[in-house]
Amino acid sequence: MALSAGTRRTVACVLVGLGAALLVAALMIPTYTVSKVAKTPLDLEITTIAENQPGEDSLVLDSKSLTSGDGPAVVNKNVPLISQRFVTVEEPSDADKMTLQAGQTLRRTDVQGDTGLLTAAIDRVTISRTTGMPVDEEPNGSIAVTVNKDGSVMEPVQHTGIGYRFPIGTEKKTYPYFDINVRKSFDANFIEETEINSTKVYRFQMIAPVTSTWDVVQSPTNRLTLPAAKWGVTDVPADAPVTMTRYYTNVRDLWVEPQTGTVVKGGESIHLFYARTADKPEVTALKSHIVFDESTVESQLAIAKENTDKLSLFGRIVPIVLGVLGVIALLAGLFLGLRGGSAPAHASPRGTRPTPAPTAADSGATRWDGDETPTTQFPRGDYDSPTEQIDTNKRP
Repeated sequence: MALSAGTRRTVACVLVGLGAALLVAALMIPTYTVSKVAKTPLDLEITTIAENQPGEDSLVLDSKSLTSGDGPAVVNKNVPLISQRFVTVEEPSDADKMTLQAGQTLRRTDVQGDTGLLTAAIDRVTISRTTGMPVDEEPNGSIAVTVNKDGSVMEPVQHTGIGYRFPIGTEKKTYPYFDINVRKSFDANFIEETEINSTKVYRFQMIAPVTSTWDVVQSPTNRLTLPAAKWGVTDVPADAPVTMTRYYTNVRDLWVEPQTGTVVKGGESIHLFYARTADKPEVTALKSHIVFDESTVESQLAIAKENTDKLSLFGRIVPIVLGVLGVIALLAGLFLGLRGGSAPAHASPRGTRPTPAPTAADSGATRWDGDETPTTQFPRGDYDSPTEQIDTNKRP
């Protein structure tokens, strides 16, 4: 059924308005909605597992040998190690910031029970949900330095660099990376762009220089005084007391999915040693190259993909669909509006023939016949023929 002119104009206006609204939405979503979506989710809960690499040094000091026996300290070789980290979101957290808590342990798996625990730490930091950087508050974090029967004792620590997440939209540049072992930030330099399981990642590397752990936390294990023989020192008498400090250095590699800032793979070449001076290691406390296992890498890739799909949906797919629908609605409205603006031709009344154009013969003018007797003819069409002829020559 054909629409009336008024209805066509109404529908045209509706379509034009709808098309314009869809086009505006297509333009606004990438700039407004994506900024709301492009944040680290508050339901973040990540477990990572890293293991020492086969064929590389994995050395661990037997701590019991420091306090027992007459011989020098014993350093075990080829020790299987596993590092576990569990990251959760805690309060305070809101639309712009989030507090991450990371519990991390390093164990040797060839020893049962608590004796296999080498290091343990709990770190808390409040970060921006977009940049991954610690918030501008003091203190913005804390680290557990002692564990006793009452639980962990957290000491306020000011964090100064990223730690567990890179920024949304990670760039090929240098970022400050916070090392909880020495509580300082060091440059994480961009090394290369590569792929892990067909996913583009950026590799960064951070080098923590040799640092005295005693200067960080003055715990008994960070500075020890023992007989020279126990340290294996031969340049002084065997029973002479020798004080050594524990030093730390690390080369940390990080593979980051750039759109989401997810660390999909991580590795550490960690070295702890006792020495009288920082430039001359004397007794190794820990030396190993620890890297995320395959299950952790796959899990991190899945998290990154889930978030990139969400960003792609609101940043590209939805705007394209709305834009196409908007153009279609706009063109349909304009077409219908322009078509409805031209008035249709009026039809003749039913049963009435159209009146032909008058001719010279029908104009009512005087016509001369062949005998030159003028006769007057009336126009045909709107007049009926006379029913009686009147003889004008008839006389009374």
